[in-house]
Amino acid sequence: MKTALQIAALLVALTTFGSALARDALTEGQYLTTIGDCASCHTARNGKPMAGGRVVPTPFGAIPSPNLTPDRETGLGEWSADDFYQALHSGKAHDGTSLYPAFPFTSYTRVTRADSDAMFAYLKSLPAVRNPDTPNTLRWPYRMRSLMATWRLMYFDEGEYPSDPKQSARWNRGAYLVQGLGHCNECHASRNSFGAMVTDPYLAGGLIPVQNWYAPDLSMGPEGGLAGWSEADVVALLKTGRSSKGSALGPMAEVVLKSTQHLTDDDLAAIATYLKTLPPRAPVRQRGNAVDAAQVAQAGQKVYAQHCADCHGADGRGKGDAYPPLDGNVSVTEPSGINAIRVVLSGGFAPATASHPRPYSMPPFAQVLTDDDAAAVVTYIRHAWSNRASSVSPNDVRAYRSTPGGI
Repeated sequence: MKTALQIAALLVALTTFGSALARDALTEGQYLTTIGDCASCHTARNGKPMAGGRVVPTPFGAIPSPNLTPDRETGLGEWSADDFYQALHSGKAHDGTSLYPAFPFTSYTRVTRADSDAMFAYLKSLPAVRNPDTPNTLRWPYRMRSLMATWRLMYFDEGEYPSDPKQSARWNRGAYLVQGLGHCNECHASRNSFGAMVTDPYLAGGLIPVQNWYAPDLSMGPEGGLAGWSEADVVALLKTGRSSKGSALGPMAEVVLKSTQHLTDDDLAAIATYLKTLPPRAPVRQRGNAVDAAQVAQAGQKVYAQHCADCHGADGRGKGDAYPPLDGNVSVTEPSGINAIRVVLSGGFAPATASHPRPYSMPPFAQVLTDDDAAAVVTYIRHAWSNRASSVSPNDVRAYRSTPGGI
């Protein structure tokens, strides 16, 4: 027979063990929520963490993000773990209504039930914030949720990530993160007229709707957007916001700031391992170059020498950790030319990360350069050194000079 003292000691031990498990679950849930980049959409500027209200722009209208705090009336207070898993896995709210794919359930469906439960436990532990939803501004007929039934039938493949027994544990972890929580294809893919991702080939790059930045192809193989990158380059960019191949700018800077810099070293290595195995791509079909491309590039070289060479070097190789190279830089050579135009006009601002808390920035030149000058210098850097990308025109610059979706 156990004595009363022994029973009491056992109860204390069990309680302590249970508390430790709960803390571990919350820690894991916080990590998963962070690397899933939930805060970027579900935290409004100057708003409370995860209380929603940030507007997600789409080509069909704007959708305010919902409140993920445990407020009973306006958040997840009445939701169960089953409800939360249903949202991630099936793209349906706790009342069964179909969610719009501005919420990336098309990727989150890959998340395991265990990870979903950990994320939900963490969200339930946050301070409850009352923040009622505001109506979306979707145009007719896109606001009709009944249309989602057809969209889901055509474009949504429900199911958790299936581990590939032919691949290593590290590769499978990387694939799980990229395809699921990381939801990388939501940006790094082109979309059809119905807003659905083009998934073949996977992670092949595309223009981010409304934000008007080009998310590059992520293949590291021949003709891929990251051709010539090493796994160490990928890890460095995701962890620090910069690598020997370039810096994270535009929407990717926010992803690094709020999400990827917090990945563990093992998870960063797993992502790089997976991306390394993406298949080679067919050569990108560049837009036709202007007849006077050589003349334009010659004029651009003069602009470059005056405004750019001091930092990026006459050889385009940049200067150490301070200024990124332009030779072979995927942001320079991506097919559309829009990223280089945006950076020249609006400046380039890498994220401040734990590894690089005070990164160098590039000033905007919108007030300094005419459309002709900006087109000339962008054309020059897309043609110079080893770069062989298409030209851009003054009309291209004009089109993006006042484009929304700033850096």
